[in-house]
Amino acid sequence: MFRFSNPEYLTLLISIPVLLLLLWAGKKRQQKRLKLYGNPELLSELTPDVSRRRPVFKAILQLTAIVFCVLMIAGPQFGSKKDKTTRKGAELMIALDVSNSMLAEDITPSRLEKSKQVISKLVDKLKNDKIGLVIFAGDAFTQLPITSDYVSAKVFLSSLSPDLIKTQGTAIGSAIDLCARSFGPKGNAERAIIVITDGENFEDDAISSAKAAKKEGIKVHVVGMGAIQGSPIPTGSGSDFRKDKQGNVIVTKLNEQMCQEIAAAGNGVYVRSDNANSALRVLNKELDKMTKADINSSVYSEYDEQFQALAWIVLILLLVDVFILERKNKLFRNVKLF
Repeated sequence: MFRFSNPEYLTLLISIPVLLLLLWAGKKRQQKRLKLYGNPELLSELTPDVSRRRPVFKAILQLTAIVFCVLMIAGPQFGSKKDKTTRKGAELMIALDVSNSMLAEDITPSRLEKSKQVISKLVDKLKNDKIGLVIFAGDAFTQLPITSDYVSAKVFLSSLSPDLIKTQGTAIGSAIDLCARSFGPKGNAERAIIVITDGENFEDDAISSAKAAKKEGIKVHVVGMGAIQGSPIPTGSGSDFRKDKQGNVIVTKLNEQMCQEIAAAGNGVYVRSDNANSALRVLNKELDKMTKADINSSVYSEYDEQFQALAWIVLILLLVDVFILERKNKLFRNVKLF
């Protein structure tokens, strides 16, 4: 497992765009001053030893060295030793709808982005519990096997989009079945599935899947994403929206009745998400009620520092920068490396 021991230093990378802007402004100012002396092309012929590209190359080297230096002080580490630990917790699987309808913006910033925010905050509240992630549209896939690695869970969230599943649709039942199979051997720890969707189910019998999960002692909670009055689906290109074969704008609506029926069949709760955090509060309350039991998990207890390789890269970049002069060497004036 890879991690940074001091990730707060990564905020220093914000300085890179600022430095680029300053370098660009300095270059423009230099060109403006040169024009006061005469024609830039004529001045270039009068100063054959002055290179126009070397300063740019040196600036790239310096900025690259700064990036690697920031990564170095952030403390890159690789897990080197795994230990088996026993903690008291519960097991939780999240089934996230990533169909095109989840791009609708009736919830700020969109149904999908709001779902990611809910999951991220939910993970922040977990302690010793295990969590897994299944994504679904027309098919369902395991994005993250059930684990105690909360960092990986949040990393996977950032890359989720409808493009991950080619088959469009909403197969809620398949997602529930896959989540139910993803749990470890049945023990004393309570298990639950949280389905986050707009409820537009067209592929299978989600209610039967929720009932089957209930028989296995797994509760199925549902978070409804979207507005009942509906919203068009952005295409991602300007202000255009998705249309059907007849050219009509598609309006996707939250199927609240379907969501409620799935939650009832799975002995869980249904809550509609909005721009407040009411859904998150309800989910946290339900998770607090779950029975905790001993859960075996593998965690990294030792990490190896990896800053040495980055230090060598920084050193090499700085040495190359020192040996590249801004002016052309008379002996190698005709060599066109830059």
